[in-house]
Amino acid sequence: MQSGVIVRIGARGSNLSRTQVEEVRQALWNAFPGIATEVVSFVTTGDIRLETPLSLIGGKGVFTSEIEAALRAGTIDLAVHSLKDLPVEDPDGITIVAIPERAPVADVLISRTGRPLSDLGSGAVVGTSSLRRSAQLRNHRPDIRTESIRGNVETRLRKLMDPDGPYDAIVLAQAGLSRLDMGDRITEVLDFETMLPAPGQGALAVQAAIGSRDLDRYAALNHVPTALAVTAERSFLQAAALDPEAPMPQWGIAMVAAGDWRPRFQIDLLTQVQGKQVPPATTRARTATRAWIRARAPTPALPLPRRAKSS
Repeated sequence: MQSGVIVRIGARGSNLSRTQVEEVRQALWNAFPGIATEVVSFVTTGDIRLETPLSLIGGKGVFTSEIEAALRAGTIDLAVHSLKDLPVEDPDGITIVAIPERAPVADVLISRTGRPLSDLGSGAVVGTSSLRRSAQLRNHRPDIRTESIRGNVETRLRKLMDPDGPYDAIVLAQAGLSRLDMGDRITEVLDFETMLPAPGQGALAVQAAIGSRDLDRYAALNHVPTALAVTAERSFLQAAALDPEAPMPQWGIAMVAAGDWRPRFQIDLLTQVQGKQVPPATTRARTATRAWIRARAPTPALPLPRRAKSS
């Protein structure tokens, strides 16, 4: 890394985004002592249009397009995102140069009364902006309702606790609360039988423009076990041509345990979503993901289970 160079890092302006940027800055300072950094904050379309469901304004790309445009223009050198917010295919001219060590991958429930999911009353309203979470909640508890909720972590918690608000509980990613040191707000960590997390959940992605300066140096920020795991997870989506938030039964992948990167496969038996019958996960996706793991796994890959039969 050239001396005197300032590395400009772009990210959204929320407290969580700033915390994530600080993780990357610390990693840069550890790898390149004395390096100068500058944080450039962005307000994205997704941050502005808070009352509109994501599916109606372009999906997860509404949180990244402005920042990626700045990378292409050269006004920033790096961008930091939650990996699950990025599409599987890199946008034109941009690549992921590093994936730091992953935070907890699970989803969590936070309820107004402190009751876990199993104890919420029939007809309770759970807030989530994610179709994936909504589908799994309704599969596990068909008697509850889900309603869209938008905003940063603090905004969603404030909406939950509003005595005149509609929500009895909300679902968030454990990683965000952990990074914000707000783990004491968690009512229940949802196990994978109840809520399978999104591929890449809990991981950060560091992007740079292809051909930019010092591109290969940023590999120093990469955490290989995390990178292997999330690449396997996202390869499933790529093979199946699925969106991370697609409300359909998917083969999902999650970490088995800390220190063991090998993916574990599960299937969500969701047969009805928004009143529509949905198709099973594709054989092509399972085959492609199996091939990826066998090609790259440093230890024997775990076998893929047979697809469960509908009851």
